[in-house]
Amino acid sequence: MPDLGKYAITVLLAYGVSGLILVALVLQSLVRHRRLRRKLSNVEDRRPRPEY
Repeated sequence: MPDLGKYAITVLLAYGVSGLILVALVLQSLVRHRRLRRKLSNVEDRRPRPEY
């Protein structure tokens, strides 16, 4: 690890906060994806199937 001197705490906190934000965004995207997939499945189940 590079010597960050007096800025070590600030830099490490910035990395930590950035990492937490990235994790939160990924989790939010996954939760939204699952919710929308479930809604789409429900809509498709209620829709009558076309007869050919």
